[in-house]
Amino acid sequence: MGFGHILLVRPFHVDVPYLEALRERWEEDCKAFIMPWGHMIPTLEDVAYLTGLPVQGEPVVGQERSDYYDDIVELLGPEFVAGRRRPIRSILLGSLSEAVGLRGRRRGPLESLDELCTGVRGALDLGDRSEERSIRIFVSYLFERLLFATQSSQMNCKFVLLLRDLAQAGRYAWGAAKLGHLFSLLPSSSRGSQSTRGFTPFLQIWGYTRFPMGRGTVVEGRQTMVPLMGRWEVAPDPRVTDRRAGDVRVALDHYPHEQVVWTPYQGEADASHPAVVTGRPLFDRHLLLLCLGTCEVLYLELVVRTLGWHQPAIEVPSLRREGHSRRQFFAEDRDWGADHGSTFAYWREGGE
Repeated sequence: MGFGHILLVRPFHVDVPYLEALRERWEEDCKAFIMPWGHMIPTLEDVAYLTGLPVQGEPVVGQERSDYYDDIVELLGPEFVAGRRRPIRSILLGSLSEAVGLRGRRRGPLESLDELCTGVRGALDLGDRSEERSIRIFVSYLFERLLFATQSSQMNCKFVLLLRDLAQAGRYAWGAAKLGHLFSLLPSSSRGSQSTRGFTPFLQIWGYTRFPMGRGTVVEGRQTMVPLMGRWEVAPDPRVTDRRAGDVRVALDHYPHEQVVWTPYQGEADASHPAVVTGRPLFDRHLLLLCLGTCEVLYLELVVRTLGWHQPAIEVPSLRREGHSRRQFFAEDRDWGADHGSTFAYWREGGE
């Protein structure tokens, strides 16, 4: 289904001050981080190399339903709606955690990440459900806890509909949807919030590869591991445990411009990265990133130096603003792809 590579990545510590200082530099008008040396934007090339998630394929759009009750009963099981009134538009994350055997499973104060990982693998239990239902429950859990994480205690039921046909689910551009989802949440994350929403492990390692000044290091012996996120280790260094976001802000302000890495994947063999092989035709395209009812613009023209090209000066106000979001619930069922056919077609045609 396209998630095998990301599940190989070993857990690592979240570098909270680094992420906090980074998200403060997000500029919504141009969908970019404003750095002292210019604009920087995570691209589909970054997603393919770092996560191994597919960036080429069917857009992740679907139907908006006024009530998902029958779909949840059919696809996940009646226990997810037991005792709840209709209409059902979300699933409690606690019920997903319970279904995979991980409810209440937290890292102990003296527990290492390796011990946590071993404990989670041992606790993971999907019971005697059918194979297809078990897969849907686990992938739903993966979505809401990691790839499409929010600060909500509930999961959007629209994701579940995309898992009805598991063969079709393997043809979606999950990596592109993940990037669009992250873009849509960064504005709210950067305004007074205490945490960054979206797939933050990706954002953290992306920053390390471009301007390595965080707590991460590439581990000896993992230089050929795929995806590239799996090569990193983020340990709580005793010298930086007291570091604050303010310290990172200052470090970013004074980071040597000549040390910024614009093309970090030179020397990587495409053949060892399946998502890169299939996604490369999109790496130099202006695109709209689709994730359910959200559409975000990838302004690649601001960071063409990541392709090894000359970077022209571009006035941000001259950028087009094609992005739009549709997050409200509807009183009747609606097909997002049908309502926004031109946007849907733009993705399928590969942008421009």
